[in-house]
Amino acid sequence: MKLDGRRESSNVEDRRGMSGGAVAGLGLGGIALVAIITFLMGGNLGDVIQNVQNSGGLGQMTEQTSYEPTPENEALAKFSRQILASTEDIWSAYFRQTGIGTYRNPTLVLYTGTTQTSCGTGQAAMGPFYCSADEKLYIDLSFFSTMKKSLGADGDFAYAYVIAHEVGHHVQNLLGTLGQAHQQMARMNSTDANRVSVRIELQADFYAGVWGHYESTNFGSLDDGDLMEAINCASVIGDDYLQKKSQGYAMPESFTHGTAAQRMKWLKKGLQTGDIRQGNTFELSDNQL
Repeated sequence: MKLDGRRESSNVEDRRGMSGGAVAGLGLGGIALVAIITFLMGGNLGDVIQNVQNSGGLGQMTEQTSYEPTPENEALAKFSRQILASTEDIWSAYFRQTGIGTYRNPTLVLYTGTTQTSCGTGQAAMGPFYCSADEKLYIDLSFFSTMKKSLGADGDFAYAYVIAHEVGHHVQNLLGTLGQAHQQMARMNSTDANRVSVRIELQADFYAGVWGHYESTNFGSLDDGDLMEAINCASVIGDDYLQKKSQGYAMPESFTHGTAAQRMKWLKKGLQTGDIRQGNTFELSDNQL
């Protein structure tokens, strides 16, 4: 992925080296991301969701600890700022040109270990996540090493896809989709709520693809190898793949993000069309997803 000379976003909070107190409570987006890592480590998703949903409240302030980022970590931080800047430029222009509203830039929070959010505690084991309450994306950059070592998902555009997916949730939030979906989920049993969660995540994959479409069109920054990196990443973070990897079988009723095939499908559709009107996953049946 060609990013030489590209600007870096200033909408970044660098909390690396800060440590936070133990705080309970996560947003629904965080719960879904906990599920990925839980399955990867062989944990029980039902227990995790039950414990997290029963917790709540904010906690202690963070405090500075001795921390010196490695050159690799610093390079990933710069890369993340550049990708965020690209999403700002592309989504701002898209919102303006299509007349769907005014794009409001989210903030990217870089942290290590744990950090406080308006949705509760952010933890490295959760992977990257978006909190709609404060409109911030949270990422511990060590997640990219986990992707590479545990899932075999590597490469600049694979990492960019992860960030763009979380920005996709921000787009959903600005359009009102995320809030409506969460309201529906609150009234449903766990199986039906999971089905809505899958639609949320697949649409975020689609929006990541829409961003990639314009990143390539506007800047010529992507080649076929980059696209394959992101598609491979989408395949290995599918619920069915992760469940089979961790426990040897899949439980479709517990899926929260979609299958590998679905995630690849919606990412590719966004990349090909660049048209958010073609990404309404909520109007489709399970078979159509």
